[in-house]
Amino acid sequence: MSVASHVQELRKKHQNLSEAVERAQRAPGVDDLALTEMKREKLRLKEEIARLSH
Repeated sequence: MSVASHVQELRKKHQNLSEAVERAQRAPGVDDLALTEMKREKLRLKEEIARLSH
């Protein structure tokens, strides 16, 4: 797998996770711990994308 295709995969995962976070924030009774973990994973993906894109 090339770096470019790996970055593309990471961007896709980040986008899907962003949408999941938005849905979870609107859902009643959302588990705050689960939401925090999703946000951490989203940040980790963003940092990895930035690192690989340079």
